[in-house]
Amino acid sequence: MSVLGIDLAAGARRTYACVLDGTRAQLHERCDDDTLLELAAGREKVGIDAPFGWPRAFVEALVAHRGHEAWPAPDGEPEKYRAELSYRETDRAVMPTRRPLSVSTDRIGVTAMRCAHLLHRWRIAGEAVDRSGRGKFVEVYPAGALEVWGLGASGYKGKSTEALAAKLDRVLDAVPLELSDRELCARVHDAFDALIAALIARAAALDLTAGPPPEHAELAAEEGWIHLPRPGTLARLNGG
Repeated sequence: MSVLGIDLAAGARRTYACVLDGTRAQLHERCDDDTLLELAAGREKVGIDAPFGWPRAFVEALVAHRGHEAWPAPDGEPEKYRAELSYRETDRAVMPTRRPLSVSTDRIGVTAMRCAHLLHRWRIAGEAVDRSGRGKFVEVYPAGALEVWGLGASGYKGKSTEALAAKLDRVLDAVPLELSDRELCARVHDAFDALIAALIARAAALDLTAGPPPEHAELAAEEGWIHLPRPGTLARLNGG
């Protein structure tokens, strides 16, 4: 099984990717769009750490504003109103595990724009693109996966690389891999996140992630859906 994990950034400089083929994990630095398109070719699953869409309520509010209609701000419910426009249904589902960034109010929105462009390019190239993750491409959240797997997601993106190196050791203890550049993965958290994205992609290919429940299937196809791995699945990803 060959899968790809992408830690997407707004530009190529901080975009890392990891091809996971059996026990081999090949890291790629500074990936531009053409490189990502090339790396994704022939992979069974592609896990991308970026939002696949925006909250429906936020999109509807923008459309109303463009048409000079009333901005949908209910009186007396500012917190509820802001939450509806800031977070997708999948974000609310993931929050008990770890709070994701808001695609409509945080800087990750710029990365989501690049992701939307890439998904469109894959779609017109004939790839199966389904924002809910039922096709080749699946939205992933490395920090959330680390929490589910019991490894914790705090501290490894700090200035010190010791916590990151320790986190990598724990991952490789559970899933022994021939990592192309272990030093890079232990030093740069974007490279580490690309590896985790690839492991989640493998989990999704093995049906070991939690997709949207039936009642949210239609919304997930519009907003996207974060696929968290199921608890206890990390060791089951060895040599897939």
